[in-house]
Formats: sequence, C-alpha cells, structure tokens
Amino acid sequence: MNPTVDRKTAVVVGHGMVGHRFVEALRSRDTEGRWQVVILSEEPLPAYDRVGLSSYVGAWDASALALLGNEYAGDDLVELRLGQCAESIDREARKVTTSAGDTLAYDALVLATGSYPFVPPVPGHDHPRCFVYRTIEDLDGIRAAAEAAGPGASGVVVGGGLLGLEAANALRLLGLTPHVVEFNARLMPAQVDEGGGAILERLVTDLGLHVHTGVGTSSIESGDQGVQVTLSDESVIEAGLVVFSAGVRPRDQIARDAGLEVGPRGGIVTDLGLQTSDPNIWAIGECAAVEGVCYGLVAPGYSTAEIVADRLLGGAGEFPGADMSTKLKLLGVDVASFGDAHGTTAGALSVVLHDAAKGTYAKLVVSDDAKILLGGILVGDASAYSALRPLVGRPLPAEPAALISPAGAELGADALPDDAQICSCNNVTKGAICGAIADGACDIPGIKKCTTAGTSCGGCVPMIKKLLEQSGVEMSKALCEHFEQSRAELFQIVQVTGIRTFSALIAKYGKGTGCDICKPTVASILASTSSGHILDGEQAALQDTNDHFLANLQKNGTYSVVPRMPGGEVTAEQLITIGEVAKEFGLYVKVTGGQRIDLFGARVEQLPLIWKRLVDVGMESGHAYGKSLRTVKSCVGSTWCRYGQQDSVGMAVLLEKRYRGLRSPHKLKLAVSGCARECAEARGKDVGVIATENGWNLYVGGNGGLTPKHAVLLAGDLDDETLIRYIDRYLMFYIRTADRLQRTAPWQEALEGGIEYLQQVICEDSLGIAEDLEVAMAQHVAGYRDEWAAVLEDEEKLSRFVSFVNAPEEADPTISFDETGERKVPVLLGLPEVPIATPGK
Repeated sequence: MNPTVDRKTAVVVGHGMVGHRFVEALRSRDTEGRWQVVILSEEPLPAYDRVGLSSYVGAWDASALALLGNEYAGDDLVELRLGQCAESIDREARKVTTSAGDTLAYDALVLATGSYPFVPPVPGHDHPRCFVYRTIEDLDGIRAAAEAAGPGASGVVVGGGLLGLEAANALRLLGLTPHVVEFNARLMPAQVDEGGGAILERLVTDLGLHVHTGVGTSSIESGDQGVQVTLSDESVIEAGLVVFSAGVRPRDQIARDAGLEVGPRGGIVTDLGLQTSDPNIWAIGECAAVEGVCYGLVAPGYSTAEIVADRLLGGAGEFPGADMSTKLKLLGVDVASFGDAHGTTAGALSVVLHDAAKGTYAKLVVSDDAKILLGGILVGDASAYSALRPLVGRPLPAEPAALISPAGAELGADALPDDAQICSCNNVTKGAICGAIADGACDIPGIKKCTTAGTSCGGCVPMIKKLLEQSGVEMSKALCEHFEQSRAELFQIVQVTGIRTFSALIAKYGKGTGCDICKPTVASILASTSSGHILDGEQAALQDTNDHFLANLQKNGTYSVVPRMPGGEVTAEQLITIGEVAKEFGLYVKVTGGQRIDLFGARVEQLPLIWKRLVDVGMESGHAYGKSLRTVKSCVGSTWCRYGQQDSVGMAVLLEKRYRGLRSPHKLKLAVSGCARECAEARGKDVGVIATENGWNLYVGGNGGLTPKHAVLLAGDLDDETLIRYIDRYLMFYIRTADRLQRTAPWQEALEGGIEYLQQVICEDSLGIAEDLEVAMAQHVAGYRDEWAAVLEDEEKLSRFVSFVNAPEEADPTISFDETGERKVPVLLGLPEVPIATPGK
C-alpha cells in the first residue's frame, strides 16, 4: 500500500455474487491502493453462492455457501457493513445515506442491487404462508412452514422456470409434495422447446412432482392445511405453503428515486462500459440494463463487475455480450440450453433426437447448410454440453446427427480451437487452460487457481478434465474431498489394517466428517470385508434409504419386499405364505424379470411383520435394495427342456446361495442358460454361464441400462469346480479394484488389456493373487447370514422401522392407493391418480 497515493472511495450497494466479484477484481488489480471500498450489504450475511441456494436445504449450514474471501479479512481498504442498505443517493453532493443513518461520500458509486422476485398480484399473495425463493432467510421461513404443515403436505410453486424447479426440489427435500404451476404450455419455456419440455415434464413427474402447465393462479385463501390455491382451470390444491418463483425484476428503485435513466421494462440503463446516465455511478449484474438489456445469469454479471473494476483503474473495457447458455441438474435431471436454442436465426435448421423410452431429448440448431452450430437443447442427458457449447458459431467437426446420437461421433477436446470459450462464467478459453497445464497446473484445483475456470457453476469441469487427460496429465483418483485415496485403495487399507468403522478410517486416512459419496462407499467396503450386519453400530448411519430400511423405496413413500428365490425355485408353502402376506397387508404382487416375486406397497412399520412371516417359511432377503447380488436367472435346463445340455437350475441355485449378500461397488446380476438358445439371457448379465456339451462357457461384463453391453467370453467348456473358482476370483477382483458405482462392463473396459488381461489374472493367476481371492470369497460364504432374520432378533434394529419417531404406532396417513382398475397403483399423497395403460383399453 502506498501512503502517498491520492486515494478515492468506491461505495458498493449490494453484496451478492456480482458485488463480491467487483470488489475482488478491483482489489486484486489495484496494486497501488488507489481505491478505498465501502460495501453496503442489506442481508446480515456476507456474499454467498445464491446459485447453489438449494444445497442449503438439508444441511442448513449457511457457511457452506459462503464465497471465498467474502469478509476481506486483513484488507484495510475494504469496509463491509452487514445489515445496512442504501436509502437514498445525493448525486450532486456524491453522497449515499444508509439505513443506519450514516452518510457516505463517494468518488464512484457501484450499484449491485441485483433483482427481486416478481410476485403476481394474485388475490391472497400476501398470505403468511406465501414465500419467495431468493435468500437464505427465505428458505428458513419455508422450512418453518413446511415443518408446521407436516410430512406429505402439498406445497405449491408458482412458476416452472429454473428457479421454480429449484424451489420444487427444495420442497421435496423438506418432505412436501410439490405442485408446479406454470402459465406457459411447458416447463422452462425460456430454455427448452416443446419437445424438450415434454421430456422434462415426464422426468420430473416420475420423481414425484405434479406439474400444471398452461394454467394460472386465480386466488390463494386460508385452507385446512394452511392455504387453498385455486387455479385458472378451477382446480383446487390444498397446500401447506406457496412459493412464488415467477421470475425476477431488476432492483432499480434507488436509481429511479435518484433520477437515473431506467429502461422501459426496468433496469438501470448503462453504456457498454456499465456507466449510467451519471458519469460517477455504475451499475453491474442483474440491475444493469446494458444498452437497455438486462441479463439474469451470473456469468454476464461477473463480466460487468470485471469491466467496472477495469474502468475505475483507467481501462477501457466494454461489455462483450452475454453467453446465456445454461446447464444444470434439476431434481437429478440434466437440462442444458445453449446458443440459439429456439432456432430464431434466419434459415436455421434443427436436428432432433427424441428418445422417449430413455427419457432423453437432444436438439442441435445449425445453419442453412448444416455446417455451423448455432445452438442446442439437451434434456435427460447433457453430457455433450461441455463439448458442444464452445462450438457455437463454428464449423461442426461431424454430421449434426452423429454428435447427438448414442452411436455417433464422440466430440473430444482436441476438436475445439484454442479461442473456444470453455468456462463461460469466467470467460476462460481452451488456450488459457492449456497454457496453465503447460505451466504446471496438473489437476482441477490447480486449473481453478490459475484461470478461475470451474470456480462458479462447475459446468465446464468435465471439459477441463478432458483437456488434462489429453495433455497426458495423470488425473487424481481421490474418492471425494474427504479421502485422497481411490475406492480400490481404501479397500486395501481396510483389508490390511482391520479398521471396522468409518470414523476410525476417516480420522486416520481422511479429513472432515464425510459426505454422501464416501459414507456409503466405505459402508460397502466394510460389508465386503466382514460378515457383520449392515446395520450394526455406526455403520447403520452410513447407509442410503434403501439399505437403511433393507427395502426398496417406491415413489409414494412405501417399500417393496423381494424374498430370495434361488434359480426361480419356490415351494408351495412359500407361495401360499407370499399370497397370504399380500392379502393381509394389501400389497401389489408382480413377478419380476429376474424370476422373483415383488410385493409392493408396504409401509415402513409393516416391513418387520411381513418379513417375520416370510422368514418363518424359510425365505431370505433378496437384496433388491443393495449394491450386491440381486438374482441368478435361469431356464429350466436339462432337467425339463429337451434342448438342455446341463442342469442350469441346479447351477443357478448353487451360485445364488454362494454369492447372496455379497456387497460390491454396484449391483450384480448373474444368469445360467442350459444351452446356446440362451433363454436366461445370460450374456446380458455381469456374469453369464451358458451350458455346452462339455461343461460351461463363462461370460463376464454384461450390463443393461443406458449403454447396454454383451458379456464376453472369459473361458470355455469348464467343469463345475473350475467355473465356480473363476467366478469367485472375478467377482472378488472386481470388488477390490472397481470405482464406486462402477458396474462390471465399464470396469472391465477400463482395465489396460481388457478381457485378455482378465483372462491372465483370473485363469492364469498372472498376479499371484488367485488363492487370496478364493479365500476372501470363502470367508464371505462362511460368514453369510440373512439380514432380515438378524433384524427380527434385534430389538434395537427393529426400533428403526417406524413411520414417525415420535409416534411409533402411527401409520403414515399420506399413503393411499387406487384399486379401482385392474392394478393396484399408488396415489401420490392423495393427489390425482396417474393414468395407467390397460391392455385392450
């Protein structure tokens, strides 16, 4: 700091993300200390990540959202005044009066007042159960109202745009049933078109949202649950609360009062240098109407902040225009929109891949000669976004259809020119990132530190990883921020050290308290290396919902019960008991594709009662809820079929009883076919066994899902003993070395040498670990005990199976079913039933 400098004062009104970025930019560049900065923050908290506001739900930790350096500790040239706003501006005297009654003189005034939520003038909009979704304080109010309404109550969100779906997700996480009311004919009308909107609506409806499009909100009145919301189609929703998320408006009142020019639709009018009609006042972020246009995304907001910082230090920067591309995950659904997504350019053509079965929608908008990419929309799968967005306005490297087809061309980082913008939030090009890599940045944190790429929304991180891989940099295999080790390395640590608790493992080999990535992963490792119960002690708290209750959670809050039926075999007594249980508890019964019987609709407190009946007739848990062996499917084989060459049922029973309860990185499915006709579809399974005249052929690495893979031959014409020995080795090698949630097919493909390498390890014992793998599997087989039988004998474990902790005898009143048709179906918390297709109708 230079004490002789003629210092000026910049007063910043507003301390959101853009206001903070301005202060950071000015202080980092003002090496001579020419500017003293005073910040007025209306909120009691310093700048936080408003884009990530939904992550506050559940954790309720405001500090986790805090932006780095938001308190300017140790910087004598920055004064932050929390809980104070600007009341008025005296332009002639160049002074601001604050809500605390203070008067601040300024040389430059920077208005970063942002925007405010628009609340439609609906009768009753000021009801105490009505909220907006903008600040941490708003979410605290929504949380209190949700708790008052109780679990399962409805919550109405007025507005189906970006923030509306974020708000709906927050209500869902709070235990409410969200209704989204959107006046337009589709969700997210600014980002997606009709086709994308249809897929998006279907995907979010499957997740429990109730979508009302093409209707408005007529009135809000007090109701039995809190509020009664009447829609323009005269339908009525009884709800616990209403959240308005119908868009935002520039917060420009203080500028209007001061006589600054504002736009006809709001916003403080500026030139390209962000200077207002007063040469001493600047506007940045959402409140600024740059040459009459307001921008509501954080990326152009950051750009305006950088320009004003540059201008105050003598620069001549100008607003370069805005990239309005967006990529986000709403309720777990990928949505991306970039460039001219709606094809408004003259002569624009659209190439669309609409896969309703997979729930994906992809559209590319191209020039009239189909050579230049103009924009696009991705719904359901936005993995191509990071590669496609930088190509907007540039020649396409392949046919448009090939770039969005699952079997088409894969667009790598090498297809992008150096001036392609990788990080739109911070305007970082591919060339800048590659330059940082060349200068020694060897991981994502290093790239972030050198270039700021990936430090805002994070949407560019996948492309940054590709650039690192392309440059030959070895990527970190850290499981998460709490463990630097990979899953395979943690497995070895647990196996060698004998550590049996998550707390001991993280204390010695990790940091922090853990997260939803490492906790269930470590729980799986602990289960894979011991015969202890999955709900014993501390381990119970690590599980996700399914493992926590040893059952599959269904869409209406009930659970399914799947008893194990090795090889599809079941006794008459067991079938009778299944029927009696289904009748007594009112369950929906279905025979699954894996030759088992699934009982749907059990409330959590009914699970022990149901399993007591099933265990008493010799049935065990089918582990439909676990990352473990699900089923071993089989045909009837040589015992019944005239084409059968071996006893496929007997082998399936043997394998299922051997590997039942085996915890693994992902679910496991096996199948045994009695001949090459393949009635058990063995080559679609992780391990497939097909009978031959001389024994068994063993296939490995088959998976279904979005990218199905056929299993490949590991070894042929094996006798029973060799077959089982090879499967033991294969499964245990997979469990020890695969990443979390990595199925056998991608794990197998990622191994250097692929199937040939596996043949050497499994069949030829090239690593000298075959005996160790067999011993580990033998320990699992010897230590197996049915999980539900153990629960029924343990009062402490049984105590967790209640709908309400404070009322253990009370059933969940929000669970109901429709039984008027041919099938019993869940009615989501008393809401209108979902139409069910009935054959012949």
